[in-house]
Amino acid sequence: MEMLQYDFMQRALLAALLVGLTAPVVGIYLVQRKLALIGDGMGHVALSGVAVGVFTGTAPVLTALVCAVACAVAIELVRARGKASADVVLAVMFYGGIAGGVVLIGTAPEGTPANLNSYLFGAITTTTQEDLVAFATLGLAVMGVSAGLGRQLFAASNDEEYARATGMNVLGMNILLAVLTATTVVISMRVVGLLLISALMILPNAVSQQVAGSFRSSLITAITVGVTVSVTGTACSYYTATPSGGTIVLLAVAVFVLAAMASWLRRVFHVLRHRPAVDHPHEHGPGCGHRAVPHGDHLDYLHDGHRHALHGDHYDTH
Repeated sequence: MEMLQYDFMQRALLAALLVGLTAPVVGIYLVQRKLALIGDGMGHVALSGVAVGVFTGTAPVLTALVCAVACAVAIELVRARGKASADVVLAVMFYGGIAGGVVLIGTAPEGTPANLNSYLFGAITTTTQEDLVAFATLGLAVMGVSAGLGRQLFAASNDEEYARATGMNVLGMNILLAVLTATTVVISMRVVGLLLISALMILPNAVSQQVAGSFRSSLITAITVGVTVSVTGTACSYYTATPSGGTIVLLAVAVFVLAAMASWLRRVFHVLRHRPAVDHPHEHGPGCGHRAVPHGDHLDYLHDGHRHALHGDHYDTH
């Protein structure tokens, strides 16, 4: 392929692969905790960290990570110990992060705002070798922690009261999840941008909820969708000359819409196949005069050109 001849596209595709693997893994726990928008908040806070890095001439990835992680820990401590609701805490995080970034951008040297655009909206082709090493290190750390403590994170995210009753350190798990979220935001900021990263955490998991029936299958589906849209979106952005972040997210939205439509059609088809038999005084059974046809774990009986099956106190026809 033509694009693989360029070093910057090789780095871009590797970065997209890392983000596609990492973001859905963290996002599945955020969806369980009904904190789908926390990635946006972390992105706004990371903006202040990036601005600090650019303003001071230090590595923006490092300053963004420190700022986002510190805020993530503070938020969980406030939620656990303070009286402020989660919505209020998230609002403070949103506005404080934006305000800090705006102030620093306003006092930065001329030309700096243009550099920040790559962090806000993604500019994957500008990913350097140093960025890739940092993202790979952080991504492996996130994946390793998620794999090693997956059961604990699931329990704390799914039912805090039950997890607390079993003696689990729920606050510790919540802080860990917040740190993983902050780290994932930093990993993804050059690929999809700080303003769009939440979409890549949530949309693959929204797709998996439409088609999967268990937590394990949901996670596998979300990772598959995340990797597919990230890599495909990056390749498409090269050929169409569109921003990588927006292209990836629009592709994820399209996959979600298709999955939702398929799920709806499946439900409609199921209802049509299993509709109650109208006016059915006859009771089917051995010797009733209608041929029995095995169907799964029960028998259907051929009657008036349809197959009838006893479901509870009525017959379904399909």
